[in-house]
Amino acid sequence: MSDPRLKISELRKEFKTGRQPLTALDGASLSLGDNEFVSLVGTSGCGKSTLLSIVAGLQEPTSGEVLVDGRPVYGPGRDRGVVIQTYTLFPWLSAQGNVEFALRGQKLSVRERRETALEHLKLVGLEGFEHARPNQLSGGMKQRVAIARALSYRPEILLMDEPFGALDALTRQLMQELLTRVWEQHRLTVLFVTHDVEEAVYISDRVVVMTNRPGRVKKEVVVDLPRPRTYDMLASPEFGELYGEVLESIREESLELQNLGPGQ
Repeated sequence: MSDPRLKISELRKEFKTGRQPLTALDGASLSLGDNEFVSLVGTSGCGKSTLLSIVAGLQEPTSGEVLVDGRPVYGPGRDRGVVIQTYTLFPWLSAQGNVEFALRGQKLSVRERRETALEHLKLVGLEGFEHARPNQLSGGMKQRVAIARALSYRPEILLMDEPFGALDALTRQLMQELLTRVWEQHRLTVLFVTHDVEEAVYISDRVVVMTNRPGRVKKEVVVDLPRPRTYDMLASPEFGELYGEVLESIREESLELQNLGPGQ
């Protein structure tokens, strides 16, 4: 891949826990191209969220580096938008206020901040809910506000950590459709962490399977299904083959994990 938008090189992350450090990542490397949608999957505790957190600039790696457009990542930045499972909305602000808050510090007038917030709330289907507080919104609607907020300052990369994990099945499906539609309109690079293999295959250009802890890239599966994606694709032989390939790779890691003896 030439001139990747995001380049992750030989990431290692150790946490101090008692006598011996816990190694969450060891040599994790991955590149994402411009406008590419990539999902990270793997067994629980394999380092998916840790890797995403390092890319977001919320944690520092023990070694290795992350480059965005060739520039090293040393902390959070507006070139990266972040959406996580727990919404992280300010309960005292309206939906519009939560989006506008992300625009503080931008060289925008009050009117421009308002128009930008309304534009992005409309983009995620929340027109008419601008003045609603988070406690007046469903889980799916809260996550729509979080996505609108992350997109409002036009990041080059969108980082998403289990954003739909707390939603019911139908809402989750609707949010997947919404996300892929928004991604197609905005054309930005997305790194998406999920434990749901079906979700990963449905929304992604590429699915990356990580090994057990310490995590590194085990396998990359190219999803060559046509876009826009539709849910009738889930019943196709092509989808089933891709799903099976990803699931088998994770299953191998899960079986290996179960075979480890005590203290190993």
